[in-house]
Amino acid sequence: MAIKSITQRWVLNSLSVILVAMIFIAMAFSFAMRNFYYSGARQAVTSRANSVSNILLRMVDDDTVNFNAELRSVVENSEEKNRLEITAIDHNGKIALSSSGFSYTKQDEMPDYLEALTSADGKGYYVGKNSAKENIMAVSVIIPYINADYSAIRYVVSMEQIDKLLVVYMFILLLVAIAILTFVMISGFYFIKSIVIPVQEVGAAARKFATGDMSTRIIKKSDDELGELCDIINYMADEISTAEEVKNEFISSVSHELRTPLTAIKGWSETLMTLPEDDSMTMQKGMRVITNETERLSSMVEELLDFSRMQNGRLTLVKTTLDLLAELGDAVLIYTDRAKRDKIELIYNEPEMVSFFFGDKNRLRQVFINVIDNALKYSDTGDSVTIDVIEENGTINIIVADTGCGISQADLPKIKTKFYKANLTRRGSGIGLAVANEIILMHEGEINITSKLDVGTTVTIKLPVNLKKGETRKTEISTTMEFTIAEEGKFDERK
Repeated sequence: MAIKSITQRWVLNSLSVILVAMIFIAMAFSFAMRNFYYSGARQAVTSRANSVSNILLRMVDDDTVNFNAELRSVVENSEEKNRLEITAIDHNGKIALSSSGFSYTKQDEMPDYLEALTSADGKGYYVGKNSAKENIMAVSVIIPYINADYSAIRYVVSMEQIDKLLVVYMFILLLVAIAILTFVMISGFYFIKSIVIPVQEVGAAARKFATGDMSTRIIKKSDDELGELCDIINYMADEISTAEEVKNEFISSVSHELRTPLTAIKGWSETLMTLPEDDSMTMQKGMRVITNETERLSSMVEELLDFSRMQNGRLTLVKTTLDLLAELGDAVLIYTDRAKRDKIELIYNEPEMVSFFFGDKNRLRQVFINVIDNALKYSDTGDSVTIDVIEENGTINIIVADTGCGISQADLPKIKTKFYKANLTRRGSGIGLAVANEIILMHEGEINITSKLDVGTTVTIKLPVNLKKGETRKTEISTTMEFTIAEEGKFDERK
């Protein structure tokens, strides 16, 4: 069965690793403590054996001393017989004397004695069980006197006290390990809980988002990565909600924009079908309306296609050397009659000359038309739209300022966003300015918009002069006039 819970995975992975580490530490600690105490006991017993061996060695050189009697006295009168047992082994390998006073009718094997007989230093060492199943440590030392009745002295000490002490230490270590595991589990479960609960909340919110409910928001409970994730998801939900609202408004706006000219075309088509043949004036008026509305529809469809190309990265430019003033003048001319009709003052302060520009004239004209159209669209009767062109510091600035309804500070940062409309009472799809901004960016320029509600809006199109100094290109402006680039990069009029 697959483990799905983070808690289960943590218990299986983390705790198992900690448990294995604790077992390894316990084993290492046990081995170290046993080695420490056993080494200490061996050193103490060996030291005692060496001390007695030195005493016996001095007796060997003294002819006045009864060696066997002195050895018996050393064994039977030892001050340490309460802590360890001293025995004397005869030449047959049997225990002949014991500090405990017991006689050994059945003897244990003595590997230490056998080792002492064969070792170079005459000493042997053994740790193990005796016949009574008691854990002992034994050290045998060969007697350096061949005329003695005994061949070796053996020191035996019980290891039960040390083993009991080691058991106590292991029990304490076990308690410490249990305490550490308990602390790790409590802190781990608390930590896992601090992760699992926010993740569950994120999952629940994501499921609601998937069903279209974008009203849910995740409560941020910390300032760590999870808190940042909650902020990101809430921000994503806000953006999706905004995009959804903008999309719905866009669909509604486009539907309305399409329906209006279609209604006019249909109405006038039906009217023209019922007109008398001699009513040429009404016929001309109707055809003019149909033509205008058809051009309006065509413009809207082209705008949508441009936006689609922009979204797919297929919006391309066909660049040539062009006169920006000519393209801007054509755009102004297109809206002159409309401005008069709407009683809006259209002012174009055309300069004498600016530098040639290398770009896509159709796309740039589209930008100029869009910006001027927006200025007139958001202006009312009695307002004015002023267009200025200023070249400075290698940049051509086309400034379109109106005294219309303006844009609120809340809407201003989003005004170049696709589908966004700051004022839903005015016609338009909301994508014209997004397309215009993309076109200007492709020309390495920028569009800056400043506005104040109920005061007006100023749109500044900044285009860098992209012809190098001294470069000469020609463009035909009319059949009677030609412009070339002089050393200063300005227009030079020649008849």
